[in-house]
Amino acid sequence: MIRVTVWNENRSEQLIPEMKEVYPDGLHGALASFLGKEADFEVRVATLDQPDHGLPDEVLNTTDVMLWWGHGAHGEVPDELARKVADRVLCGMGIIFLHSAHYSKPFKLLMGTSCSLRWREGEFERVWCVNPGHPIAKGIPPYFELEKEEMYGEFFDIPQPDELVFNGWFRGGELFRSGCCWHRGLGKVFYFQPGHETNPTFHNPYVQRVLVNAVRWAEPVNWRNQLDAPCQEKPVEAMHADGETLTEY
Repeated sequence: MIRVTVWNENRSEQLIPEMKEVYPDGLHGALASFLGKEADFEVRVATLDQPDHGLPDEVLNTTDVMLWWGHGAHGEVPDELARKVADRVLCGMGIIFLHSAHYSKPFKLLMGTSCSLRWREGEFERVWCVNPGHPIAKGIPPYFELEKEEMYGEFFDIPQPDELVFNGWFRGGELFRSGCCWHRGLGKVFYFQPGHETNPTFHNPYVQRVLVNAVRWAEPVNWRNQLDAPCQEKPVEAMHADGETLTEY
């Protein structure tokens, strides 16, 4: 069972009335709805206004893969929480950053760059699959189209992705690296550009398939329990002679 936490700042839902028509249960509700149909996913939601901003230690430490959507309230996420999320990724948790989460604190910590880009609202987007052999591309055609999406354009100030799965082309002429993968520590990071809050992007079956695939790709393989550098006083050969072994990374 993959333990999935969908985190959403849940502020646009309160400030933009038309969002209720597109996502009556909020972005987090829409994401949790289709993810929860997967038999091997255990899904819960968390939002910024909940106690501990939705991510107390007992939630964070029992999450295998997190989805993160944020926009206007990036600054309200405490630095300490952002560091905890980033450290959890280094320890093995997978994380999927959606759309404007490119400016979130955890994403910036994991990237180490400004993560800036160009943008414009209300554009047609054609999302091209440029890595059809990647697990996240399973069941995705050569391209799919979104009639209305927010344009994100290059230059996107991110480290070179370990793997690029999708490129976005916009009718206005812009291109964008729309689906990027990285490994950070023992964890995996996927950034996916589509998902503007007033567009029905998360109802698109191909977008849903991408995110289901991304959760499975990001599932942890191994975990670390600490990120410090402990002194190993007993040599491995001495441990081996005593019938002992290393048990943690």
